[in-house]
Amino acid sequence: MARDPRAYREVAVHSVPDPRSGRLRIAPMPGQAFAPTMRVQCARPLSDPEQYPPGTRFLLRAKLTDRLGGTPFLYARHGDAVQVLSAAQARKFLAAFRRGRI
Repeated sequence: MARDPRAYREVAVHSVPDPRSGRLRIAPMPGQAFAPTMRVQCARPLSDPEQYPPGTRFLLRAKLTDRLGGTPFLYARHGDAVQVLSAAQARKFLAAFRRGRI
């Protein structure tokens, strides 16, 4: 089945420590249409502390999904391009989101 490009949108995410396991996980940044507690399924290297330190911000193309009626989560294809965002770029992206550009 072909991927529907209209289902994917740009989402700013960052790596945060998981309070239960202590490992890094990827979560949406606050200020978007997605809760900061929502899970994000993406390429594993993004949550590798040896490659990206905690707090690293990324811009992903992701879609909202729920696997067979389960808890909703964001899914980013593992082969898609990922952009690392600086703090200024993340603020600019989130400000544009609030203005309704996205």
